[in-house]
Amino acid sequence: MDREIYVIGHINPDTDSICSAIAYARLKRILTGGAYKAKRAGQINSETNFVLERFKVPAPGYLSDIRTQVKDIEIRRTEGVSKDISLKNAWALMKKNNVVTLPIVDKDNYLEGLITIGDIAKSYMDVYDNRILTKAETPCSNIVETMEGELIAGKTEDHFTEGKVLIAAANPDLMENYIEKGDIVILGNRYESQLCAIEMNAKCIIVCDGAMVSKTITKLAQNNECAIIRTPYDTFTAARLINQSIPIRFFMTNQDLITFSTEDYIDDIREIMAKKRHRDFPILNKDGHYSGMISRRNLLNTRRKKVILVDHNEKSQAVDGLEEAEILEIIDHHRLGSLETINPVFFRNQPLGCTATIIYQMYRENGVDVEPQIAGLLCSAILSDTLVYRSPTCTEIDRALAEELAGIAGIQVEEYAKEMFAAGSNLISKSPEEIFYQDFKKFTVGDLTFGVGQINAMNREELEAIKEKLIPYMQKAFRDHGVDMLFFMLTNIIESSTELLYQGTGAKELLTNAFKLGRDKRNIYLKGVVSRKKQLIPALMLTLQQDNV
Repeated sequence: MDREIYVIGHINPDTDSICSAIAYARLKRILTGGAYKAKRAGQINSETNFVLERFKVPAPGYLSDIRTQVKDIEIRRTEGVSKDISLKNAWALMKKNNVVTLPIVDKDNYLEGLITIGDIAKSYMDVYDNRILTKAETPCSNIVETMEGELIAGKTEDHFTEGKVLIAAANPDLMENYIEKGDIVILGNRYESQLCAIEMNAKCIIVCDGAMVSKTITKLAQNNECAIIRTPYDTFTAARLINQSIPIRFFMTNQDLITFSTEDYIDDIREIMAKKRHRDFPILNKDGHYSGMISRRNLLNTRRKKVILVDHNEKSQAVDGLEEAEILEIIDHHRLGSLETINPVFFRNQPLGCTATIIYQMYRENGVDVEPQIAGLLCSAILSDTLVYRSPTCTEIDRALAEELAGIAGIQVEEYAKEMFAAGSNLISKSPEEIFYQDFKKFTVGDLTFGVGQINAMNREELEAIKEKLIPYMQKAFRDHGVDMLFFMLTNIIESSTELLYQGTGAKELLTNAFKLGRDKRNIYLKGVVSRKKQLIPALMLTLQQDNV
């Protein structure tokens, strides 16, 4: 089965980021037949949710971290066993599967314990208790199986819970002195010895060398509730084997088990495994069921997750753990950022108003039809990113392709855009945190890092209400992110203007210098500025670079 390749946008996804990921994953599946899957690295905002619901497209699954997880690597699929199987059976399974640890599971496949080759060796070398078999409440079926025997009398489901194991090597007169009620007696074909053991209330007699058992002894054993097992082994071999019939639950480890989940990250478990002397560790799936075993050897050839990035190429905007992933492609329309790759990648970056425009170009270049649903997503992304062609980032290519997509999707651009922006700007009921992180990105210039958030609204009244919520929250966000400066754009789509909120030493001075404003102004209003990418960020970076010269 092909490994999934994730197509994902930035950590504060907007409509372009989500819709481009969905559309490009579909294009790659059509072109290659590979397992390309759209993902999101953050929460979906109201505008994007409106778009997905409008075109009946499910939201991509959430991916918070792209580091390699246990589920991404090959693990040993050692089958779980019942705690009632014999030591001999467990040993045979270990040899057959070339493993040193067996997982013990219940009927619902929940892990109950582990037994290792060391546990079996200990049971054989260190145990001299002749009552160990009954202390372990060994089932009759285990003894029959271990002895490769035949049950002449008794029930396979019976358990032996008292008495000891002994060999009846003496004559019957002496046997009466040491056979007790509940004992398991290993003996030969002597009628007198068999009779004596039964009369002394032994719980089981094991007849060796495949000797025949008379009907009289069989009947007497049945009447006295004494089991009879006939084995082809001689007395010596039977005595050596019988402890191997003990159920593994008696020797298994079931306390303080170290387990890992299929969702755990390799980096995290590697450190734990290094501190423990265990050779194998059980893996549980996300529902808590046993899934397989993992050892340090499994970590040697760890394969990175494969990912395609859309609508960003900045490390600070990427999903967590990206440095541990294998980047295959980047499709973007922003400035070149700080990402580094291990291998050469396919990198398509065009000075257009929207990544979705590039995605649609790739559909056309490859002769792939765009179905109405995907056309609706791509058109929505272009309208959102270009503020219905009002943004200075918008090009004639964006406009032409958006109109073409609108025709395929069956939407009227102006009317639909009003509905979309109205859904996205309904922010008054949301918390300051939800508003702040609807579209937030970090940028780096030299040793200085700053963050910029933005929201778009259709009217001034809504922006004023949002502003009252954001001003106190900006201080908390500034502390949480540890950036040098923090900015937030309150953009009025209709008036094509932006009010800027700011935090951090030198933030106001930077804005004043970048946009040639009067130094006495407390509030920063920028007429004609609506684009973070093309108007705000370049101006800030140019000013910072000049200051550092």
